[in-house]
Amino acid sequence: MESGGYIARKSNIVGVTDMQARNLIDLADMTREDLTEIIRLAGMIRDNPSIFTDACHGKIMATLFYEPSTRTQMSFQTAMLRLGGKVIGFDNPSNASVAKGESLKDTIRVVSGYADLIVMRNPVEGSALAASLYSKSPIINAGDGGHLHPTQTLTDLVTLSYEKGTLEGLTIGLCGDMKNGRTVHSLIKTLSKYKGNRFVMISTPQLQMPPYILKILEESGCAYSFSDSLEASISELDVLYMTRIQQERFPSAAEYEAQKGIYVLDEEKMRLAKSDLVVLHPLPRVDEITVGVDDDPRAKYFEQAEYGMYARMALIITMLQSRSGTLPAPQRWDDARSCKNPRCVTNTESYVPHRFYDKGGRAVCLYCDSLLEE
Repeated sequence: MESGGYIARKSNIVGVTDMQARNLIDLADMTREDLTEIIRLAGMIRDNPSIFTDACHGKIMATLFYEPSTRTQMSFQTAMLRLGGKVIGFDNPSNASVAKGESLKDTIRVVSGYADLIVMRNPVEGSALAASLYSKSPIINAGDGGHLHPTQTLTDLVTLSYEKGTLEGLTIGLCGDMKNGRTVHSLIKTLSKYKGNRFVMISTPQLQMPPYILKILEESGCAYSFSDSLEASISELDVLYMTRIQQERFPSAAEYEAQKGIYVLDEEKMRLAKSDLVVLHPLPRVDEITVGVDDDPRAKYFEQAEYGMYARMALIITMLQSRSGTLPAPQRWDDARSCKNPRCVTNTESYVPHRFYDKGGRAVCLYCDSLLEE
């Protein structure tokens, strides 16, 4: 039987349903039902991996990594190989035609003719959405600058589902870089859909959460608060999500130096925490969690990385059902206005059509979610 038919037959066995979205740019593209199914499927794969060893036989996944990655890239590649598929791509744009000046559009048009699925990481905000306009194959956003990281959030949901047993009624502390942390942006956007969650954002004033994320929390009715002290906040938390201060997101070394090392989770602070606290980190860490915390049973960040492989295996199986083999309909719309965010894809790839959506009477860029300054 052809591999596509095998996936369909396998889907009948495991109860996988077609996602409404063709691409995964933002977890907001997924319904609660989609998320529940992927979490359930990830658990089935974890418990019964041998059932899925040929689920993607004959399929090819391209990984296009314009930025360095260890866990995201390797877990996607391992996921596809464990499902019986093959992997092509690059992990250094200097070794690809990108170094010769090839546009994102041209790269995607070519690669989508080779691969059944494209996983892309790019430092430019909105690049995954832009890529989806020119691809015959589904696009998975593996991180677009400081904007979003939906598959890390999917990893976090799978981890919390198994380590906490619920995605509702949690007090979640997020510590470190709230401004540039694409992982925390995606996580808040998704967990705000679940009842009773409360967020404590622990950061310096310079690295606070972007306004559009706070707006999402307000509209969803989620309680949130700000803190500048990890030590003062840790005792109330059910989940602590530590993040790295990302040197690559700062315009100058001096600004980075002023922020690094302010928040460090150590054994002393862990003694103040609940006995069933779950500590997560998207990794890599630098100095924000001491190695002494690693042996604490509440530290789940290494398990989290393994859950990420199962989450991505489930996602790959589901997304491959969305491949149409045809280009999306041409986008005829354009807007004379321009996004003012210099990190937005519309300012790095000039052919990308400008598009804005309304948010409380304000125009917001469709690609990077930045407010348009009128």
